[in-house]
Amino acid sequence: METQSLLLAGLVLAGICAALLLLPKVIRSFGIDPAMRPGRRIAVIEAAAIDPRRRLVLARCDGREVLLLVGGPTDTVVGWLPTQAMHHGPRPPSTAVDDLA
Repeated sequence: METQSLLLAGLVLAGICAALLLLPKVIRSFGIDPAMRPGRRIAVIEAAAIDPRRRLVLARCDGREVLLLVGGPTDTVVGWLPTQAMHHGPRPPSTAVDDLA
């Protein structure tokens, strides 16, 4: 009788583990996870607080990066970064807000 109880407990544990592993896939299939949505066009790359009200936000839109000043009386587009400046490493010191066109 004890062997059957251990076997049953093992099967129940395996079933629970399988359900926990499959749960995220089931949730994503219903479209609940917005981070996995195909065709994303906008993403916030980084944000920095300037003062208690205002933030400087680096966002990517349609493959280009834009610098935004938000939280003051008006939100402002500071400028679009040049396309060649977009890479996955640290930015060179020559890329500054004053150099933006």
